[in-house]
This record gives sequence, C-alpha cells and structure tokens, in this order.
Amino acid sequence: MTIVITGGNGFLGRRAAALLARRGTEEDILRVDAMPAGDTGLPGREVVGDVADPAFLAGAIPEDTTAILHLAAVVSAQAEADYDIGMRVNIDGVRALIERCRPLPAPPRVVFASSVAVFGPVAGEVLDDTAARPLSSYGTEKAVGELLISDASRKGFLDGRCFRVPTIAVRPGRPNKAASSFASSIIREPLHGERAACPVDPATVMWLSSPRRAVAQLVAGLDIDGAAIGYPRIVNLPGLSVTVAGMIEALARAGGDTGLIDHVPDPAVAEIVGSWPGSMRTDHANRLGFRADADIDAILRAYLEDDFEADAAARQATR
Repeated sequence: MTIVITGGNGFLGRRAAALLARRGTEEDILRVDAMPAGDTGLPGREVVGDVADPAFLAGAIPEDTTAILHLAAVVSAQAEADYDIGMRVNIDGVRALIERCRPLPAPPRVVFASSVAVFGPVAGEVLDDTAARPLSSYGTEKAVGELLISDASRKGFLDGRCFRVPTIAVRPGRPNKAASSFASSIIREPLHGERAACPVDPATVMWLSSPRRAVAQLVAGLDIDGAAIGYPRIVNLPGLSVTVAGMIEALARAGGDTGLIDHVPDPAVAEIVGSWPGSMRTDHANRLGFRADADIDAILRAYLEDDFEADAAARQATR
C-alpha cells in the first residue's frame, strides 16, 4: 500500500512525509514532485515529473495507492502574475489527479490543500457556510479544485476532503512568490539579524497557522471518515486572527529587533492579502477534532524550536 504526496519535495510535502514516517504508517511513502528534492535523507522515494500531466501521473501513482495528499500548487502572487501556469498546476493538476484515481482498484482518500484565498472580503467572521467569492486567480483556482474534488467524491472516484489552510507562518528559508510571504519574513529575518520588508498596513488582520499545526492537520485529515465531513467535502481549518502589528509585537517578545522591519507599501500584495478573511468560525473543524495554535507566541516558538537553527546554518553557509 502507498501514500502519495504530490508536491512531496516542497515545504509542506517534506514535513508531511516526515510526520507520516514518524507515526509509523504501514504504507510506503511516495513523493511526487516537478523538482527533485536534492536531499536523500527524506522519507520514502521520489518520482519527478509534471503533476499536471495525466500520462505522468498514470505511471507515477501506483495501483496500490490508498491515500493522496495533494499539496502541489502554484502560490498566490505567482498565480496572479502568470495566469497560464496557475491554471495548469492548480486546476489541470487536480483534473489529472482525479483521472488517475478513477481506475484504481479502490477509491483512495484524497486530502486537497485549499486556502482561505477562496474567500473575498467578508463583513465579520467567515462561517462554515460562507460562500466562496475569491478575488484572485489563486483563490479562484483553489475554489474550483474544491468543487472538483467534492464532485469526484460524490461520483465515487475518490474519497476526498478539502481543507482550507490558514496563512502559514513562520516558514523557514527565504521569501517566496506567495503574497503572504512577508508574514514569515517580518518575523524570520529580524530573528536572524536581517532586514525585512512589510508591504501591508500593520492593522491588516491575518488568519494564521504554524507549519507544525498545519501539517499535523492535513495528515490527520487522511484518517477522518469522509462521511463525517459531509457534502461538499470542504472544511475551514482553525487558525488565529492576528494583526500584522500583533505579529511584530510577538517578535519583540521573542527577542527580535523590530527596527529591522522596513514598512514599504506594495499595493499589489496589499490588495491580494486584503481580500482574504482575517477571522473565521470553524465549528465544523472543531467538531472533527481540529484545533488552532494556542496564540501568536506559540507560532513563534514553533519556528524557534523546529527551524531556527537549520535556518541559521543555511544563512551562514551562503555568506
């Protein structure tokens, strides 16, 4: 039996593979990704190729696959800037995955990592039944993916569950092309004595989760009875409602130098981030057993415990 992680060599995929390995899963772990990991120490084995290519997936995902974590995606700002690549990976990739699942001997459990970007600006809290009205290409693509996975579940092609993941902070490494990348860099870089740019108003409210908590929730989602989720197969995951100013205050409490943050407005980033909800009620997820991080300080502690030393070593190696 095999568990497949698409995007398995990426940030979340590597952590999901490690968590699955630690919990002692009986299934083999297969990491499917467009790029090689360059790290032979990761759990499982990798298969490199285009996750939006049905012919590749037909050969990459074995017949004995019992579960799939679909994490492969083009991130928010990149999907907004390059419509074609966003559509290919974020929508064609879901279609290709569904087509691969259809002939498998048994419908596999499929976790689809969606996003709070499926919502546009909402007055007040987002509720479990709040309609998705995205105002970005990325959000639109994720909303389409949710509907495709839900319909494929209804048809019996797979046993899907779509989890709307909060903005994840603090990510290790360097800033990427996600519009939310600053949410990590304004904490991460000052903790390493480096400057960071904040492109949004400090009053901006964000819905946050630590990488540790987000990965644990996605992996736990593989074990949930699909019938308990209902139809459509969509769940808003718990997070924390925190202002950017509150994040900066937490940085100061953790010993970071807030003077290293440069407030440089970026209207494009602010428009995308401002279209996401900053507060959500997650009653359905709570009933399923999901929980948010304790507070913003716990999110910073997760970074310091899980990633700070490796980040520091990587930065030292490139100086």
